[in-house]
Amino acid sequence: MQTPVALLIFNRPEITRRLVAEVIKANPPRVLVFGDGPRADHPHDAELIRQTKAVISEAPWQCEVLTNYSEANLGTRYRPATGLDWVFQNVDRAIFFEDDCLPHPSFFRFCDELLEKYQDDERVMMISGNNFMGRRLSPDSYLFSHYAGIWGWATWRRAWAHYDVEMRQWPALRETSFLRDVLGNEQEAEFWRVYFDRIVAGETQTWDHQWQFAMWVQHGLSLMPAVNLCTNVGFGPEAQHNKEFNPKLAEVAVHEMDFALRHPAAMVRSREYDEFVFQELLSEGVVKKRRAGRLRSFLR
Repeated sequence: MQTPVALLIFNRPEITRRLVAEVIKANPPRVLVFGDGPRADHPHDAELIRQTKAVISEAPWQCEVLTNYSEANLGTRYRPATGLDWVFQNVDRAIFFEDDCLPHPSFFRFCDELLEKYQDDERVMMISGNNFMGRRLSPDSYLFSHYAGIWGWATWRRAWAHYDVEMRQWPALRETSFLRDVLGNEQEAEFWRVYFDRIVAGETQTWDHQWQFAMWVQHGLSLMPAVNLCTNVGFGPEAQHNKEFNPKLAEVAVHEMDFALRHPAAMVRSREYDEFVFQELLSEGVVKKRRAGRLRSFLR
C-alpha cells in the first residue's frame, strides 16, 4: 500500500477499534489521526474520548502515526474541516475514514491505483468507496458521478485546496443558474439550494455538504466503485447524525473489487447513478424529514 490513511475519531472506542484493525491489515505507510474534544453538555465524553485515544496509542501499528487532537469541542462542522486541512499540510493524498466506516480490504488497492492514475487530472476530485445501488451498471470497475460519497473516500491536496467550510461563494452563485446547470434539473437544484442556505445561515452544522459544493464549483467528478467497498456501521443512538437505522444506507454489504481494474473508455458521469442517488437516497425522504422539522442527506 502506498497511500497514507487519515482517521477521524471521537467518543466510540469499540467502533474505532474495528476500523483500526482493518487499517493495520492494509499496512499503510503513514496514519494521521485527528479528533474532537468533549462536549460541555455530555458528561461521559471526556472518558470515552480518553478510551478512544487509547485505542490509537495502544494499537500495534507498523508505520508512523501522527495525531492532532483538539482539547476544545469544535463540532461536526469545524473539526472534520480543520482536521483535513491538517492532513493535507502533511501529505499530498490520503484515504479518509470517519470512525464508523469500515472498508473491504480491496478498497485500499482500489484507491492506491486510482489516486496514481488521476493524480494530475483536475476533473477528478475524489474516489469514493460507496455504491448503494446493489447492482453493476457496466463491466467497468468504477463510474463517474457528480455526487460525493464520503463513507470511506480518498482525495488529493490539489482537490482539497478548493474546499471552503464557510461556502463564501454561495451567496453570489445562488442568484445564478449555477446549480441548475451543474445538476441538470430544477427539482434537484432546489433541494440543494435549501441545504446550502442552511449551511451559510449556520442552521446546519456539518462539513461534507461544503465539500460537495466545492466539487460542483470546480465541475469536478467523483469515482464510484462498481461494487460497494465501504459500509457505515455507526447508525444508532450514539451517532451524532444518523440516530435512526436506515436499511438503504446502514451496514450495506461490502464486496471485493476485482483486479486488474477495468477503466471506463470515456470520462462521462453516470446519469443513471446520479438519478438513483437523488431519487432513492435523497428526495425519497424529503417529505418525512420536513414533517420531522429537519433536513439531512445520505452524506451524513
